[in-house]
Amino acid sequence: MPTKIIVIGGGPGGYVAALRAAALGGNVTLIEKENLGGTCLNWGCIPSKIMKNTADIFLNFLKAENFGITLKGNVQPDMPALMEKKNKILDTQRKGIAALLQKNKIVLEQGRAVIKSSGLVDVMVEDGSKKELVYDKLIIATGTKPLNVLDFPFDHQHILSSNDILQLSEIPESIIIVGGGVIGCEFAFIFSAMGSRVTIVEAMSRLLPLPSVDEDISKLLLREMKKRKISVLCDTIVKSADINTDIVSVHLGVSPFTDNSRPKKLKTLVLDSQKLAVCIGRTPLSADLGLDQIGLDTSPQGWIEVDEHMETSVPGVYAIGDILGPQRIMLAHVASHEGMIAAQNAMGEKDVMSYEAVPGAIFTMPEIGTVGLSEAEAKKKGYDVQAFSVNFRTLGKAQAIDELAGTAKMIVEKESNKILGVHLIGAHATDLIAEATLAIQKGLSAGDIAHTIHAHPTLAEIMGELSLKACGTPIHG
Repeated sequence: MPTKIIVIGGGPGGYVAALRAAALGGNVTLIEKENLGGTCLNWGCIPSKIMKNTADIFLNFLKAENFGITLKGNVQPDMPALMEKKNKILDTQRKGIAALLQKNKIVLEQGRAVIKSSGLVDVMVEDGSKKELVYDKLIIATGTKPLNVLDFPFDHQHILSSNDILQLSEIPESIIIVGGGVIGCEFAFIFSAMGSRVTIVEAMSRLLPLPSVDEDISKLLLREMKKRKISVLCDTIVKSADINTDIVSVHLGVSPFTDNSRPKKLKTLVLDSQKLAVCIGRTPLSADLGLDQIGLDTSPQGWIEVDEHMETSVPGVYAIGDILGPQRIMLAHVASHEGMIAAQNAMGEKDVMSYEAVPGAIFTMPEIGTVGLSEAEAKKKGYDVQAFSVNFRTLGKAQAIDELAGTAKMIVEKESNKILGVHLIGAHATDLIAEATLAIQKGLSAGDIAHTIHAHPTLAEIMGELSLKACGTPIHG
């Protein structure tokens, strides 16, 4: 008899796990209570990139004369039209996932999954009916939702979650974004490009205060924000917010969380804005799953722990994606890979999940791509390192497309010249990081990349220039 696999959650981890288990001969059922595609497709990666693409195009219109183009008349963003375009694309993507499931003979159950006991899951349907399903192996991929801060809770009109931002019908005149992490920085550039007056409030001492993002990248990003007149308040927290008609009054304080030993005194304690967007965290969707019915404990916050095989403390029960929490890496492409590993192991294999070469893609303006260790991380781990940088403006392609801002940084082990980390900020950095990811995955040296011919004129030449510099033989860099 085929192994009966139930996957709870149809996001990038869940549906990939279902497809992989089916390909290996499993009898697979996928349970999804909302839309296929999860947060990434419906409330994150894809809709925000649709908005960013429009913002990029609009910025190019504003500097059309730099490209030898004369425009007549006004050019303005059309938010309702953008939302309509976004919804059409999301619908097409959802239908594509559904077709993949059907083609691979995966049963899709629409409803809320509740674990009844070991081997049994109930599907609670909107009409009040209930269906009982049997499983041999279970894969949990329920993900997260935006964190609602009690000091300034969402009202979904003035105080917005990241989900709410993706449904705005008009561009706000002003917006304060709480959190200078990935989501906050991406939205800051999007709305600034479309004409909003943007302020970021970040509790730490720098933008993108992540171990995986090199500090030099944060510095350059701050410089680009200043160019676009985005205000950035680091070492600062939002203490509370008051809504007065159509204005949100935001009360600020010095951050107790900052890693800056001498934060500057705040110039103002209150800021007014049309919208307040809260982009400072996610909370797990594990509370109503019935995990206690199979003896599966979570952390106090609700995160699920797994081993290197993606298996929980309960044999035959696996968990993947954002439900694992920040102790893992909360990215869609990581969830997909975890899904493949979990599915393979549920079907009898013994594969191990590796996080050593995970690329990060941040869609700011310019974009950021990272992989491997930052310079600070490498030194902390005891490596004797050297770091090398090359500016994007040295590339002919960057000059040709008028995308000069950016730098590439490579961290190598001094003795072996082995690549430990690569950090890019510049045009199409999220695409360019793929070569560096493969290099780290395969344990390559800077010399291996330097002796690889890169087509000219392309932005990919940045990796060649950077590697030549790391080998002591720079040409343009």
